[in-house]
Amino acid sequence: MSELFINRFSKQKQYILCTLTVCTVSAICFIFSRYIDYKIVAFILLVTVSLIAMVFDIFPVFLAALQSALIWDFFFIPPHFTFQVKSIEDGILLLMYFIIAMINAVLTHKIRRAENKARHKEERANTIKLYNTVLNSLSHELRTPIATIVGATDNLQNNQDRLTSHNKQELLTEISKASFRLNQQVENLLNMSRLESGFIQPKIDWCDIAEVIYSVVKRIEENNIPQTLNIQVDPNFPLCKLDKGMIEQIIYNLANNASQYTEDSAIITIAASWDETSLQIIVEDNGKGLPVEEVDKVFEKFYRVNNSKTGGTGLGLSIVKGFVEACNGKVVLKNLPAGGAQFIIVIPTEISYLNYKG
Repeated sequence: MSELFINRFSKQKQYILCTLTVCTVSAICFIFSRYIDYKIVAFILLVTVSLIAMVFDIFPVFLAALQSALIWDFFFIPPHFTFQVKSIEDGILLLMYFIIAMINAVLTHKIRRAENKARHKEERANTIKLYNTVLNSLSHELRTPIATIVGATDNLQNNQDRLTSHNKQELLTEISKASFRLNQQVENLLNMSRLESGFIQPKIDWCDIAEVIYSVVKRIEENNIPQTLNIQVDPNFPLCKLDKGMIEQIIYNLANNASQYTEDSAIITIAASWDETSLQIIVEDNGKGLPVEEVDKVFEKFYRVNNSKTGGTGLGLSIVKGFVEACNGKVVLKNLPAGGAQFIIVIPTEISYLNYKG
């Protein structure tokens, strides 16, 4: 919190705020001075300086400590409205007040620096851990398709005479699949980069949700997944005003994720519905679902479910969440009572019934 104040306000504003705080507290104490002993006022001002030291830089705090000591002397220590201190006891109290206020400022500053150092050290450790996670994921997810492409290409170049037409077609199919997988990983990294930059803006236009879903299903089926895809969408679905590219990527990532983490016999269902103000998309499966303790973590960047059978960079679901939020929507994940995971996406949108025949 202290760093928030320091970074938010310039040094000049910190000096002004410190001065105003000390003057305000002093004025309140002066109003009630006939009811409060001046020694109690010293404690109140010392607490004020201590609170200031927690949120502002050290030099504005020094100024606050000096101002509070002078104000206490001038307005509260007898005789009033003079800097003279006739009592030796009051002189010692004033000196001790100033020393304690300064020491408090220095110690608070050092504690804050130590906390910042510890936090930066922890952030650096987390960054290194994240960096290693990314490298480990990418080294597998990028190297595997690259190795496939290089191997198949080398085979085609060096064994032209010994390969049948069927063999060549198989190698070309492998190259195509590997290229698609490589492109998908690069696309995920680029999408995550766009989200983290904060400059991503939806390109809103009318789109046909049924067409988008069938397009996604076609892309998924090109991966030759063993699961069954079940589409539940009205062919005459009304037009929605959305970012078509984002919606397509959201559905694809959810369906592709389901195909990676469910059994071969699983059924993946993609459904869509609407009301007057929003679009709802549901992607669910009848697999084993997710461990309860991991439901809230799957949208984190680079997070992968424990004991998952496949690779992956752990970016797919975090991109889903980022794109949904960029469209001012929300995504909810829950386990189905009968087994399996269900993703529910609700995005506000305008609805047009120009193509609706229902």
